[in-house]
Amino acid sequence: MFFVLDCPGYYSDMEIDLIPLSQLPSRYNIARSNLYTRLKDLNIQPTKQGRKAFVTAAQLQLLDGLHHHLQQGGITSDFLQQQSSLTKDSSAEALTPISMSSQPLVLLQPTALVGAIEAVVKRLLPPTRTTLSYLRELEEAYQQGWLLSTSEIAGLLGLTPATISRYGEQFEDAGFVFTRVGIRKGGEIAWSVDKSQANWNQPPSKIEVGVKEAFSDTFAP
Repeated sequence: MFFVLDCPGYYSDMEIDLIPLSQLPSRYNIARSNLYTRLKDLNIQPTKQGRKAFVTAAQLQLLDGLHHHLQQGGITSDFLQQQSSLTKDSSAEALTPISMSSQPLVLLQPTALVGAIEAVVKRLLPPTRTTLSYLRELEEAYQQGWLLSTSEIAGLLGLTPATISRYGEQFEDAGFVFTRVGIRKGGEIAWSVDKSQANWNQPPSKIEVGVKEAFSDTFAP
């Protein structure tokens, strides 16, 4: 750790780990009794190694700060109050990301979490098809004259494209007739969609033969 001390008589560019306590009176140009008073006011406990006592770099920085404050005409109690305020501010800044953040923390209950997951899954999954929706789509393709690919017809009828291909040039399913008419841009076979020839919307023809005529002469009364 490096300290650059601006006060007159301070060492500069000094690499400090432990500083002998015996050097501090001359460092601050004060009596030993005054040094002990400062140590007591700052609640500094020197580190002892054998018969010698030392202060750490952090403790030296605190002593230097107090000395500079006194040199500027300040008093020890004001310096201690400033240090206390700085300590409180540092603690508040350390707690800000968790306990004092302006962004609210959202805690989900298990049931709410399950509901949120289900909503996401529903958005990702394709919509389910109703039983008759494929008929409506085939009817629309017939009405609009659209040409459907093999894979599109397979998807609508619930078949595989290979099965559709094996049907040949034309096949009938679900009341619709599918006929090969060419190739789509993607390389798939194009199919036209027509209606089956049977017209179930017309009523059955009227039977003009009487009941008696419908039976053989053998069964006539």
